[in-house]
Amino acid sequence: QVQLVKSGGGLVQAGGSLRLSCAASGRTFSNNAMGWFRQAPGKEREFVAGISWRGGYTEYADSVKGRFTISRDNAKNTVYLQMNSLRPEDTAVYYCAGGSFKFITTTARTYDYWGQGTQVTVSS
Repeated sequence: QVQLVKSGGGLVQAGGSLRLSCAASGRTFSNNAMGWFRQAPGKEREFVAGISWRGGYTEYADSVKGRFTISRDNAKNTVYLQMNSLRPEDTAVYYCAGGSFKFITTTARTYDYWGQGTQVTVSS
């Protein structure tokens, strides 16, 4: 069974930074594209960022471009999301996800496994 263990998250003031990490176990992480999604109260889960299996390609939602950076360390089976210049509208539960495919997809239902969510709250 695949497990995704997340760390990071919490409360931060607007303009601040947080780093999320997600460690995978139980499968061949290095062959999988990975993504970060988020869900705010009353809203649908939305794509935030994705990274291809070797890390050569990344993709971001327009709302986070230039502020968030996704990266991965296949030796550690870990994917990261560095979040800078945080805004109150970034407040949400953040999820990492992995797929049995090598290149990025922005559609949540295509991902095969998910980590537990972690709350990110940005105060104004």
